[in-house]
Formats: sequence, C-alpha cells, structure tokens
Amino acid sequence: MSLQNKIDFAVIFSVKNANPNGDPLNGNRPRTDYEGFGEITDVCLKRKIRDRLQDSGEAIFVQSDEKKIDGMPSLKARAESEEFGLGKEALNAKKTSPEEAAKLANQKWMDVRTFGQLFAFKSDSKDGVSIPIRGPVSIQSAFSKEPVSITSTQITKSVSGEGDGTKKSSDTMGMKHRVDKAVYVTFGAMSPQLAEKTGFSNGDAEKLKAVLPKLFEGDASSARPEGSMAVEKVIWWQHNSKSGQYSSAKVHRSLEVNADGSYTLNNLDGLTPEEIDGF
Repeated sequence: MSLQNKIDFAVIFSVKNANPNGDPLNGNRPRTDYEGFGEITDVCLKRKIRDRLQDSGEAIFVQSDEKKIDGMPSLKARAESEEFGLGKEALNAKKTSPEEAAKLANQKWMDVRTFGQLFAFKSDSKDGVSIPIRGPVSIQSAFSKEPVSITSTQITKSVSGEGDGTKKSSDTMGMKHRVDKAVYVTFGAMSPQLAEKTGFSNGDAEKLKAVLPKLFEGDASSARPEGSMAVEKVIWWQHNSKSGQYSSAKVHRSLEVNADGSYTLNNLDGLTPEEIDGF
C-alpha cells in the first residue's frame, strides 16, 4: 500500500572544521549564497540519503562510484542490464512498454520510487523513448543559520605526483577550505498523491526516517573528517490525511532554529511533531 499520510520533515545538523559541500566553480570552497550563508545543495543531501539507504541494504539506482556494487559502468548500463531489461531492444520489440518499465524501475530501486528518475533511451523512432518518473519525496537545499566563517589553508604534498623526483611538481601545492563552525537546517516533504504513482509506501517512509538521523555516518573524507558533521535533531510531522492539515510552508515555518542549534516549535493544532535525536 502506498503512503497514506502526508509527511513533512526537517533535519538540523552541525558542521565543525569541515567542507560540507565544495563548489567546483569556486576552487572547491564551501558553498555560500550571496549573503554569506552556508549552503548544501539538495543534490548533495540526496546523495547522502541514497548512500545511507544502500548501506542499510536497499537497492539503489544512482549509485556513487565509491559505493558501486553491481559493476555497471553507467546508469545507462544499469538500466539496460539483462537483469532489469530496459533499453532500446526491449522497448522496440514492445517487450516492455514505458508504463511497465516505470513500474519495474519503481519496484526494483528505492531511490527511483522515492526521488524519481528520468530514463531516456534511443529507439528506432526519431524521438527515442523517454520515461519520466516523478518522485513523492522532495528535499530543499540546507542553509546555515548565520553567515559562515571559512578558513582557507595552503597545503604542500611531501611527494610529487609526477616527474622524476628531482624537483617538486606543480601538483604538490594546493588549498584546503573549511567551515569553522555552523548549524544548518534542511526541510523536506512526502506527497501521498505522487506516492500512489511510484508505489512509495509507509514502510519506505519509515526507512527514510531511520536513515536521516545518521545522515553523515560512513561519509567521512579528507574534507569531512569523522565526527565533523553531525545530525542534531530530526523533526517529523505526520499529518492525519493524504492532503495534510497544513501546507508544507506553514509546517516548515513553525520550526525556528537558532545559530547555536537550539530550536523552538510553534504549536499547530492537531499536528504534533516527533523529535528524533541524531545518531
């Protein structure tokens, strides 16, 4: 059975001496908006959710190169794999209709029925075949509660990555950036109406709820050392109907987060949120 109740959620998390989301167009400095507030994109957050779901044993379509488990070199290869059977030949032979293909994708991969996916295949027709799947779960970019202080440090490698070793090459010099300390918050929502189309269930919502408190576990890197990013609190609003008692905007505005991570929840009649500690 698909999701029966509208759900809104928020994640409050802290960053200390880490680069939570580098901007490749700005020397990999931590992302900020024009007013200096730290930003972590929705794409980055979805990547972490996918990774945590995959860690818990769920089948994921958009696998990162570091966590790839099926040996497929690309998303196209994964979709056209013999195991799944999508792609040009199957669609041209009408072995699989676009509707059936969407249903198969939703059944097989949790991230597809959660966030959606666009499958585009070449076919014998001029226009090809496109299978859009709109997911029921949306998540916003996270923003810090006050402008962030960014420290940039020049680093030097002790060994050259190229050359004959007689002199240091250009790649021995570099820069490393970090956010000194900040609290971020992101908001999301789940639509039962869209869940009906993908098969996203109450059980899937519970799985998502279980991984949000440990969003950054197993995500350590040189830019994000272990323990430098931590979920402080997950706020979970489950409405009493598919349409919801309040709009997502009103629900999200009922949460006021301070720069130190403390927060206030304004009362919404008939809608009591669950407050979940970080992992």
